[in-house]
Amino acid sequence: MRSGTIFAIAALLAACGAPAPEVSTGTSLSSILADADIADFDRALVSRPLQFPADHYAHPRFKTEWWYFTGNLDSDEGEAFGFQLTFFRFALVPSLAAHRGWDSQAVWMGHLAITDVERGGFYNAERFSRDGLELAGNARAPFRLWLEDWSATGTQNGPFPLTLSAADSQFGIELVLDDAKGAIAHGQDGLDRKGAEPGNASYYYSMPRLPAVGEIRIGERVYRVSGEAWMDREWSSNALDPMLAGWDWLALQLSDGSDLMLYRLRTERGGASEFSTGTWIGDNGSVINLASEDFEMLPVDQWTSPDSGSRYPIRWTVAVPSLALELDIDSAIANQEMNLAVRYWEGAVSATGTRDGSTISGRGYLELTGY
Repeated sequence: MRSGTIFAIAALLAACGAPAPEVSTGTSLSSILADADIADFDRALVSRPLQFPADHYAHPRFKTEWWYFTGNLDSDEGEAFGFQLTFFRFALVPSLAAHRGWDSQAVWMGHLAITDVERGGFYNAERFSRDGLELAGNARAPFRLWLEDWSATGTQNGPFPLTLSAADSQFGIELVLDDAKGAIAHGQDGLDRKGAEPGNASYYYSMPRLPAVGEIRIGERVYRVSGEAWMDREWSSNALDPMLAGWDWLALQLSDGSDLMLYRLRTERGGASEFSTGTWIGDNGSVINLASEDFEMLPVDQWTSPDSGSRYPIRWTVAVPSLALELDIDSAIANQEMNLAVRYWEGAVSATGTRDGSTISGRGYLELTGY
């Protein structure tokens, strides 16, 4: 961990004139989402049609928002890699007005990671900044997300084709993503409920099939790569019930052309919340929403981090009886822990199993928080 990361969020908020929260090494993402001060912010209360390209852009009247890119890539020599690039926006004040000079309306956090499957390497880094002086932000025409020199740059009409560019001293990515399947709304037309109380919800959609080409760098070596990426978009103000301990999220691109997103919300007692949910997406873009009783997601093996001591379930079985789908999920490598200011496990996984009695396989990403 880089020097100063532990208190980076608190320091940035204090510099912007906002109350400084208590932030320590490994602060959980679930606690940030549950504890947010939401006075005067908009909340996800009712379903509404997704609007594009508008919903690709920031929603400044909501407290928390992210653009999440993950993917599995292969080099020209057949070596496998995973990648993650995420831009998080944490609003300081709800506003649609343009900020000027040093004034800041939001703090931004970025996470970057590469999994080197062949050599068992995992590289990750983070950055923080504020939108004052245009150090970070989101712009239209052309679409652009940036956090200092990390960026996602699109076109005059929206994100795609989208160029991801981000690097740390030891590794980096330069990738171009295109859209092969369109945006898929989760929940009720994009309103994804995560609890019983009003506002325990987010607006949530995914772009599940994004063909990717470009380069990744590890040390002095550059690999020409291609594969498929996935983009997740969520925005909310008080998304989580405070009684939740964390979540297990899985996104898969399957060999029959279908895609599957599941998440298991964990209660403080370790069980699965009734608001756990998922979405199956057919090869033609058809959608089936899955309630908690429609699928089973069970851990079968764990890995203990030598850095944090956290124990993560990195192998799973998944069953969706209505689809006659059964899968075994295994991590590409065990150590894919993002042990940063916010600690969680996020990494490349593979899937093998059957659907309607026929063999099926896939690749995707697994996220584990609150462990």
